[in-house]
Amino acid sequence: MKSWEETLLGPDESLEVALNSIDASGRGICLVVDGERRLLGTLSDGDMRRAIIGGATLQTPCRAVMNARPTSIAAAAPRRAILAELRDRKLRHLPILKDGVVVGLAMPSDFLSVPDRPNRVVIMAGGKGERLAPLTLDTPKPMLKVGPRPVLETIVRTFAEQGFRRFYLSTNYKADQIEGYFGDGSDLGLEIDYLRETRPLGTCGALSLMPRPLDGPFILANGDVLMHIDYYSLIEAHEASGADLTVVVREHRIQVPFGVVESGDNVVISITEKPTFAYPVNAGLYVLSESALDLIPADRPMDMPDLLTQMLARGLKVRSQRDDGYWIDIGRMSDYDRANAEFGDSFS
Repeated sequence: MKSWEETLLGPDESLEVALNSIDASGRGICLVVDGERRLLGTLSDGDMRRAIIGGATLQTPCRAVMNARPTSIAAAAPRRAILAELRDRKLRHLPILKDGVVVGLAMPSDFLSVPDRPNRVVIMAGGKGERLAPLTLDTPKPMLKVGPRPVLETIVRTFAEQGFRRFYLSTNYKADQIEGYFGDGSDLGLEIDYLRETRPLGTCGALSLMPRPLDGPFILANGDVLMHIDYYSLIEAHEASGADLTVVVREHRIQVPFGVVESGDNVVISITEKPTFAYPVNAGLYVLSESALDLIPADRPMDMPDLLTQMLARGLKVRSQRDDGYWIDIGRMSDYDRANAEFGDSFS
């Protein structure tokens, strides 16, 4: 599949380069960006035709004829909001930005049809959610309502919107509530089966209960994380890389509330006031190939860091993929309240 990233080019590139880029990407547009991928403008095939008719040459730089005020949309916007923007403004292309940086490109064709995806989705929904007590004393965390419905239903529906139909829900704590609510998934047009833990098996131990063989790689997701991501593109990138495990990561920033002193031999070199550090952190979303399941012991607890460590020790390929779209973990009360406040805009 051709990537939207083939549409990116610098402002000083020529129209000839832009035309070649449009031909390579097949998307009918170039996104003109600076060195940090900040969007400067757009340049469609129609823009270039009009520019050449007006006297531009193939050597004219893109910055001279680009649309410097293009319509864009935030990466946190849900799919339905992106579709509405494309439809209401009659757009053929809509850059997707995160803090001004291009992270995607939407087109109407992305929404015309969504094929059924053969890959399975496993959602870990067996935890107690003790940090959300007393809300979880009678209700398992994945069944707490965010907006008008349980968070687990929103997660399942988000996958279903992208064509995924086959699910496994890992259950333990108050499993009857989850199984009673979703059943076999037929009410949602889905196939839902259950990985029933007789005792807590950690963040990946329940995968030993999966029937095999599998039809290609599968997605493993946490049952308490809401996010926007192109799941099938994630699978495609996993397969193209030849990886056995893909870990989705996102940037987490931490600000030190004091001045940080750098020194050596009791000599102060510098003082930085309240610096901010950024780290890639685990987003709670993975793609696994069947080879990873060979390392998970039957009916014994195992967490993802342990699986990752064993895979690396055996020379299996573990890759990361960064995503900066909407993401929230409802594990803490403050985040649960925030998810409810944001639900109308993000998952209406």
